[in-house]
Amino acid sequence: MALLTCHFFSEALGVSTGVTVLLPESARGQIGMGGVETAGPPPVLYLLHGLSDDETIWVRRTSIERYVAERGIAVVMPRAGRSFYADEAHGSAYWTFLSEELPRAVQHFFRVSDRREDTFVAGLSMGGYGAFKWALRQPWRFAAAASLSGALVVGGDRARHLRDELTPHVWDGMDPAGTDDDLLALLDRADPAALPALYATCGAQDDLVDTQHAFVERAAARGVAVDAHVHPGGHDWAYWDEHVQRVLDWLPVGG
Repeated sequence: MALLTCHFFSEALGVSTGVTVLLPESARGQIGMGGVETAGPPPVLYLLHGLSDDETIWVRRTSIERYVAERGIAVVMPRAGRSFYADEAHGSAYWTFLSEELPRAVQHFFRVSDRREDTFVAGLSMGGYGAFKWALRQPWRFAAAASLSGALVVGGDRARHLRDELTPHVWDGMDPAGTDDDLLALLDRADPAALPALYATCGAQDDLVDTQHAFVERAAARGVAVDAHVHPGGHDWAYWDEHVQRVLDWLPVGG
């Protein structure tokens, strides 16, 4: 794999930002590391970070480079601060950056597929929420979306601590329930036939497991299928390093 650190100016954010990118290469002569040839532009996975992390974290804390090498998948890991992938009330327009500017920049800078059937999104914690929000709001863009330990409920009393103490700059004390930042509301408005495939996994000892249950229950009530899993584990990199491999196995690469 080729590992790239790309810095470019974002019009949406008004500042320069960073993206970490993995691009496939055959690398047959590299000891202990394989690769595959791709006849055309490779499929691409947008991989989103969590609340306390940045665009480098997946490469630093997991073996994602090794896992995608033999699958021939490009990986794009953007920087999103503590934004919950939203246009912040007091901050920056991270939703606009993610959903509009970033895909254009990726197509401009890198040789990756732009076909829906070759495009996927996943993330952990805040990034799991971001992945599902992006998939539900722009279902035409993705073939599949996955949440690992996602913070999948941001509205209502159960998420008050998240809004008031961890991310007051995002919603300015307002409850996003019912808005386009509320995954449960997005499920209510979704056309199940138009959505990408959805996968959710969370540790049984993770405080966020109840939010996954709430999302899966609402999805089922709306006729939206979710391939959902709960395994022993907490909110930590041991869980994410193991289960991102299961996500990669699940992705319909070549579908």
